[in-house]
Amino acid sequence: MTLTKESFQGSLPPPSEMTMAIVESIREDEDDLLQSVTRTGAVVPKQRAVGRLVMHSMAMFGREFCYAVEAAFVTPVLLSVGLPKNLYSLVWLISPILGFVLQPVVGSASDHCTCSWGRRRPYILGLGIIMLLGMALYLNGDVMISAVIDERDNRRTWAIVITMLGVVLFDFAADFIDGPIKAYLFDVCSHQDKEKGLHYHALLTGLGGALGYLTGAMDWGQTVLGYSLASEFQVIFFFAALVFLICLTVHLRSIPEVPLRYENEEEKFLLEVTRSYKYSSIEEELKNGYLKSTSTEIKAAAKPGKCAAMSRTEDQRRMTLKSLLKTLLSMPSHYRYLCVSHLFGWMAFLSNMLFFTDFMGQVVYQGSPYAPHNSTLYLTYKTGVEMGCWGLCINAISSSVYSYLQKILLPHIGLKGLYFIGYLLFGLGTGLIGLFPNIYSTLALCSLFGVMSSTLYTVPFHLIAEYHREEECLRLQDGERSGDHGRGKGIDCAALTCMVQLAQIILGVGLGLLVSVAGSAVTVISASMVALIGCCFVAFCVRYVE
Repeated sequence: MTLTKESFQGSLPPPSEMTMAIVESIREDEDDLLQSVTRTGAVVPKQRAVGRLVMHSMAMFGREFCYAVEAAFVTPVLLSVGLPKNLYSLVWLISPILGFVLQPVVGSASDHCTCSWGRRRPYILGLGIIMLLGMALYLNGDVMISAVIDERDNRRTWAIVITMLGVVLFDFAADFIDGPIKAYLFDVCSHQDKEKGLHYHALLTGLGGALGYLTGAMDWGQTVLGYSLASEFQVIFFFAALVFLICLTVHLRSIPEVPLRYENEEEKFLLEVTRSYKYSSIEEELKNGYLKSTSTEIKAAAKPGKCAAMSRTEDQRRMTLKSLLKTLLSMPSHYRYLCVSHLFGWMAFLSNMLFFTDFMGQVVYQGSPYAPHNSTLYLTYKTGVEMGCWGLCINAISSSVYSYLQKILLPHIGLKGLYFIGYLLFGLGTGLIGLFPNIYSTLALCSLFGVMSSTLYTVPFHLIAEYHREEECLRLQDGERSGDHGRGKGIDCAALTCMVQLAQIILGVGLGLLVSVAGSAVTVISASMVALIGCCFVAFCVRYVE
């Protein structure tokens, strides 16, 4: 019997029934991983609900809450355990040095992680646990050591060691965790949702910082918890740990990740094609043989070792530090210029923020931290420090407000305008504070700190997303499959985040010496000068996608 084309087609079930059978067989396991895919292989995540994006941003709320607690209490804690002054700068240098060296390694490793839970979330969970451990050590180290060691000198030495270890671990993990969080957002969201997600990140970052500073400003010693626990530091740890655990749990449950490794690549492909082209498109593909030929190509590629992409993944996972540095140095020039501008921004921001409360106490209030603790000068300095904490709270609130205004301003002035305005306003504001150190004007100008904070947390990462989107389009035009390049979003976000650690290293080495020679006033003047230099760099060197 001769099998004609008509009899062959008649023996097959209708294409729509075949399509439905394919969809129904895999819908239950893959419903949360719904993707759309073009014929060239570009995977486009589906649109996310606002609630999911807010849940994803909760990690930034918890992180910034803990950061605010550290900013308010780490100096009193270090001084209370008797840390020598010559070791104080060492505490702030160890963590950024480790972060600067290891951050790209972690970013590259997360790009090629094959965990079934996803690429980013295992790293976020691990870094979150390290944050909690570090916070527990630096806020409770003195009490822990006092319960174990009775001899006074040994107890003081070990209290210093444990507290320093806690500060280093906390800073290390808190700085590290930002990169995987941003890469996680970029992996699971469409381009429009990335914009929304970054704005929600900035909004909740500001709110978390504001709540953290307010928590630190309260007198917990006179509360029920204050009487129940050994010290005020333990009360603060209880609240900070509780808030961070809740936020981290919500974040990890926010949006499911697509694992890098799939046991059945062909089934994944059929799922994506079926759902993206709907039933009529699948029928057309079945008729013209496209799906058949593509499936054959997938099988052939998967034979040697699951699939060619997995083979590349295994090779990249064994990337050495030498090849990683080569990858970073081979980044396009516009990525490097963006990293330099980010470095200028964080140098300006941190040089102001790290010494701001001391500036308020010594320069604005004319007090002295070196006077006897029962003297008027010292009490005046302490009042200035407390007022500085309220200034930082204003900064956090204004950061949240400005992150909302960014959504309104973006269509009108673009990313370049937002980037330029952030640096310019911060440079002018810190300059005015340094030239005219008045209590009320200083508190009012603290709102400009929030503009810079929101800018640093959103615009550079927004540009990274734009660069990747542009590169993806160019690769698709050349007929390449999505992901056929050696550098992923994780390592680019890590390279950008490394600039925060580099800024801390530079400031730790240089600014401390300047403060000891010229006083705290030099910090805001330095912040203003660096911000204005960065403003010029942002305007003329950073590349913006049209």
